[in-house]
Parts: sequence; structure tokens; C-alpha cells
Amino acid sequence: MEENIDYAEMIVTKWDLDGPTYRKMSTLFGDDRKEAERFIEGVTGLRNAMHFYVKINSSSEKLIRAQRLMQVAMKRLEKEFYSILSSNRNVLDAESVSARNSRGSTRSSLSDFLEDEIEGDEIIEDGNSVSEADKASSLAIADLRSIADCMIGSGYGKECVRIYDLIRKSMIDESLYNLGVEKMNPSQIQKLDWNVLEAKIKSWLHAVKSAVKNLFYGERILCDSVFSSSEKIAESCFAEISRDAAINLFGFPENFAKSKKILSPEKMFRALDLYEAISDLWPEIEIIFSYDSLSAVKAQAVASLVKLGESIRVMLTQFELAIQKDSSKTPSTGGVHPLTRYVMNYLVFLGDYSGAVSDILADWPLNAQTPLPESYFSSPISNGAVEDTSSSVTVRLAWLILVLLCKLDGKATLYNDVALSYLFLANNLNYVVSKVRNSSLRLLMGYEWISKHQSKVKQYAGNYERTGWIKVLTSLPENPTAEFSPQEVKEIFSLFNSGFEETYRKQSGWLIPDRKLGEEIKISLAKKIVPGYRVLYEKHRGMFRREIGVESIVRYAPEDLNNYLSDLFFGTEVSESTKTWSYGTLSESSPSSHGR
Repeated sequence: MEENIDYAEMIVTKWDLDGPTYRKMSTLFGDDRKEAERFIEGVTGLRNAMHFYVKINSSSEKLIRAQRLMQVAMKRLEKEFYSILSSNRNVLDAESVSARNSRGSTRSSLSDFLEDEIEGDEIIEDGNSVSEADKASSLAIADLRSIADCMIGSGYGKECVRIYDLIRKSMIDESLYNLGVEKMNPSQIQKLDWNVLEAKIKSWLHAVKSAVKNLFYGERILCDSVFSSSEKIAESCFAEISRDAAINLFGFPENFAKSKKILSPEKMFRALDLYEAISDLWPEIEIIFSYDSLSAVKAQAVASLVKLGESIRVMLTQFELAIQKDSSKTPSTGGVHPLTRYVMNYLVFLGDYSGAVSDILADWPLNAQTPLPESYFSSPISNGAVEDTSSSVTVRLAWLILVLLCKLDGKATLYNDVALSYLFLANNLNYVVSKVRNSSLRLLMGYEWISKHQSKVKQYAGNYERTGWIKVLTSLPENPTAEFSPQEVKEIFSLFNSGFEETYRKQSGWLIPDRKLGEEIKISLAKKIVPGYRVLYEKHRGMFRREIGVESIVRYAPEDLNNYLSDLFFGTEVSESTKTWSYGTLSESSPSSHGR
């Protein structure tokens, strides 16, 4: 044991920070790795000697000598530990560490990180030589782990952890600052203009992914690697450097949700973005912050989810009330109401968040007072079952669409013309069905719902044809091939002319925005009108010759009728379509409020 002390004294005094042979710019682990190995070996022997002499005589001179040498050695290792952490910040950044660990994914656990074969100055990992950056990182971590093991084994773990915490905590804070993360309370958020706040939300959404997947993940790996000899110390160390930063990071969504400023329907999509971000990262959050000492971090993430969920439920309620209270005017052309466009675009974007919305609505059942059967709110899939994960979303979407349709029914009664009311209903319901069919909503609402409401569109269109063209249809005899007197033929053509001209003139400004629906109605009208008229026209047109100064009795050829019908439903809706409904217009292609 005395030889151990002598050997340690020889090498430790050589690197004594206060000794005469110490070179100020020298680094033990940087200049000569063999020397560093001898230094660690000497400290290990010194520790063994101390354990031996303390059992024999706790006040022996040899023990006192060994303790003094140990203090010198630990002071030297503290400096080396600090120097390695400081000088290798670039290769020990969390993103590089996490990326390197991903390439070494065959390791069985975090503690297996950097179990590489070190052969002289070259590192071989999984049989392949690594890059210079990986080599520098591997050497630095190996040196840090060697020093940490030595200091912890010698009873100087606190000193080692203090240095580590100081440097790595500052790196986490600096990294989050560079990612745009800042501490904000609800009152500060409340004072921000929405454009500024939205920019901060976008910045946070980018930051949280990078922070969890790279920053905190990399720091956890590094911590577990450096302090692999003591899980307790690794836990304490990682908790110390990450807890405050992580709580602040995951606290932003909760503070956002607490702000009264965001409680309006158009802000919902940003709230859903925040909710989805945490939900998607939750598996990683649970793994990275698995220690009991970091339960506060997970609790903060959960608190943000809960508060965001509460706010989103409030916004959904406000959205429903806004539909019910809408008092905007109906389009004079009978086209698609701005309310319909806004609501359906809103619901389409809401459907893109079906996973998050399903979680939020899971414990918030719909208590709607409606005579409709429960089957109205279910969405059968191909095998006849109902998807549990989407059923709550389906019920809520079906209800909101029903609220919209009821509102549209009320608006339709404001038209003085019954036919225009039916055209308005056909246009708007067709728009609703089209938005469902051509978006992710079709998976939520199901084929049966689409089919049922498409049939309703046809019913409205049929009612429009029946009421809007009644004068034209009733002017034609049920059997146009029957024999009529000249006077009767004259009356038939006269009634048809006046009915057709009046109807056409009245409807020339009416609009069917959907080309397919417009063509279907035109074809249907042509089938009801033109064939019977053609029989009369072919049979009786020679009976009436046009006389100068006398209005013609047979004014239209069958082809003329087809041409007139084809010119219908192109009325303009400029004044209505450019209106902003209630909370602002959602565009057809992308929502201005959530920018997905």
C-alpha cells in the first residue's frame, strides 16, 4: 500500500495545480492520454491505500499523506472535468449526441452508449471507423466518464456533479433561447397582438420538437453515459440541469390556454396545434423524464393538455352559439351562404385534428335536445362497426352540421319565393355534402351519412323544379299528341310563352355555384319541358303564320328552349361571397388561423 502512495505521489505532484512543475496551459487528458491513464491508475491505488490504512489507524501519517495527495488529485480532476466540458461544447451538443446514439441503436439501453473499443487514438464502433467529430465526442465522453467514476469512487461526487450541472444547465438554457423559447405568463400573453402571439406559437411548435427529440434526449444520454457508475447521481444530475427548462417549455401552452384573449373559435386551431405537439411527443417525454425527481415536468405537460382541452371545449361551444346567433343576410341569388362556407371550412380543418379532438371530447358527451334518432350521430364504417377513436368526433361534427342546417332552414324562410328557398337549400346542402365527401370528413361521417344527405339535395332540387317551373309545366297538356282546336292550341302556346318568359326572367339572376348540380337540374328541367313542347311544336307550328304587326304565337323552337335553360344559374354572388362571417373568413384551401 505504501508503494501505491509513492506511485500516486509521483504522478499527482507532477500535475499539482499549485506545484512548481505545473504548466499553466497543460491538460492532462489532452496532451498525453497514457499519462491520463497513469494518473487515474495512481488515484485508484491511492484510494485503495486509504481504505487500508483507515482500518488500521485512522490517524497514521501515511493516511494523512494519502488524504493530502487525494485532495490535490481531485482538484486536478475537477479542472480537467471542467476543461473537457468547456472545450468540447461543439461535439458534446445534445443534438450531436442524440444523433450519434441513433446511429448506434443496437445498444440495449441508454447506459450502453459509447461502449466502443478504444484502440490507441482510433475509435472503432460496430466494426466501422467513425468521423472525426464522433471520434472527438467519444473520447470526450470516455474521459468525462473516467473522471466521474474516479471522483465518485473517491468520495468527490458532489464536486463533479456541481461542475457538470453548471456547464450543461447553461447549455440547455442557451439552446432553448436560440430556439426562441421564453418564459411568459398569461398576463403577458394577454397583452400581445394576435399576429405576434401566433408567431410565438409557431416558434414554440418548432422548438418543442427539437427540444424533446434532440436537446433533452441528448442530455439524458450524455448524463447517463458520464455517470454510468451511479444511476442515482445520473438521475440527480439530469433532473438538476433539465427540470426548470422543461417545466418552462411545457408551461407555455397552459399559459396560452389561460389567456382569455384566445377564447374565440378562430383561435382553436392554434390551440389544437399545441395540444397535438405535446400529445405526439408524450411517449418521448415519458421516457426522457422517467425519473421520479422529474415528475413535475410530466405533470406540467399534462396540465397543459388539460387546460388546452378545456379551452378548446369552450371554443367549440362558442362556435356552436355563433352559428345559432348568426343574423347575416341570405344571398339574393339563392347561392351558398357565407355562413355555410365558413362553418364547413372550419369543420374540414377540425377533422384534420380528429385524434386530438377525440381525446378532448372523450369525457365531454353531447347533451343535445333533438328529436333525431341516435343513429343520426353515428358513422358506420365498411364492416358495420363504429370506430371508437372517432365516434366522439363524428357525433360532434354531425351535431354542428345539424345546427348549421337548422339555421339555413330558418334563413330559407326569409325568401319571398318558395322556389328560391328550395334552390338555396339545395345549393347549401350540396356544398355541405361536397365538403364532407372531398375531405377527411368522409372517413368520420361515413358513406351512409353522405348518401342520406345527397338524397336530401335531390329532394330540394326536385321541389325547386316543381315550384319554380309550375306555370311552365302546367301549361303543357298531359297528352301533347291529343287533338286540339286551333283556339285551344293558341291558348296552350300563349300560356307556355308567358309562363316560360316570366320564369326565365325571374330566375336569370339565380345561381347554382356547383357545376355538376347545375347541369343535373338543367337536364332534369329539359326532360320535363322540351319533349312535350317538341310534340306540340312539330304538330301545330304550321297552323300559325306570323303576320306583320301581330305577335307570334309560336315563339320558340325546342332548341331555343334548351339554349335558354343552358344559360340559367350563372347569376353573380360577388357581394355575398366576399362578406366576412362573424369571426372572419376561412379560405377554401387553407385556414388563415392555423396554417397547417
